[in-house]
Amino acid sequence: MRNNLLIALFAFLGAAAAGLVGACVLLLIRRRSLALHLAVVAAVGVAAMLAGTLAVARAMFLSAHDLKVVTTVVAMAAAVSLITALLLGRWVVARSRALALAARSFGDGGGFTSPQGPVAAELAALSRELEATSVKLAESRERERALESSRRELVAWISHDLRTPLAGLRAMSEALEDGVATDPDRYLRQMRTEVERLNDMVGDLFELSRIHAGALALSPSRISLYDLVGDALAGADPLARECGVRLVGDLVEPVPVEVDGKEMSRVLGNLLVNAIRRTPADGTVAIAAERSPDGVVLSVTDGCGGIPEEDLPRVFDTGWRGTHARTPPAGAGLGLAIVRGIVEAHQGTATVRNVPGGCRFEVMLPRAEA
Repeated sequence: MRNNLLIALFAFLGAAAAGLVGACVLLLIRRRSLALHLAVVAAVGVAAMLAGTLAVARAMFLSAHDLKVVTTVVAMAAAVSLITALLLGRWVVARSRALALAARSFGDGGGFTSPQGPVAAELAALSRELEATSVKLAESRERERALESSRRELVAWISHDLRTPLAGLRAMSEALEDGVATDPDRYLRQMRTEVERLNDMVGDLFELSRIHAGALALSPSRISLYDLVGDALAGADPLARECGVRLVGDLVEPVPVEVDGKEMSRVLGNLLVNAIRRTPADGTVAIAAERSPDGVVLSVTDGCGGIPEEDLPRVFDTGWRGTHARTPPAGAGLGLAIVRGIVEAHQGTATVRNVPGGCRFEVMLPRAEA
């Protein structure tokens, strides 16, 4: 028993010495190639076995012939181990370089394609993660391009919409100033109308800028949907009468919600005004509120005839109008963007889909806690 313990001790001391030297070498070459690291690991393993064998051989007083045989066997094992480690290192390095080369496409604005050929499980997992990241980056670039396009369109449209009423105001003010206005009262009423239009446009821009800047401060309170919808219908009724559109709000459940009453009234007002202006005379705009498994759903259904399928994803984009008309009541294309921003600030979602004869805007809000 004592001899076995001594043999184990001598073998451990020899192997530990080789392992310590290998650890120092790995520390020195920690920034070098992985192939070199694998070669050092293989060399350490063989050296540890050789050192332990030599230490035990010395302690056991083996003959020179026996020691030579043991050394030869260990040397052959070392050669095979080093060759295997170098081949493995070369293969891993080649796959790593191919993966790095494929990953460079991210910086060039392209997509990621996994290198061909078998790879280690860790490199395969890394390739899958890079592919998923590539898809997300492509979607992000597409959203960024769409957002930039909508911003350019918005700047162009707002510039036109601001310039048109300003030109009219200038012409009317000059006519009044020169005393050539045949009906000054009509001119003054028209100037007031244009000023209110400009004020609404500037207000929408300010609201949208607050939403995009994340500076929209909400003051939520417990409100019944019945009251909220009733106020919105009362506010939109004059416009509906003017346009000959019938407002319907019979399917409204008195469900409580925790929302900012002022901001949510703006959401419903924007949806109703948009629906009334897109619905032909003698048409119907219906608003409903009901419970759902995920919360509360507010919906506004119009009779616009539907939205082209290719335009549905852009309905809530900033500056989208659905028409190229440049005259009132085309608007600046900010109303639905404001709707989405306010709803998302309430942790809700705003969607649109086509229904027979028109389209249906739905606002999903969290239900108020009991």
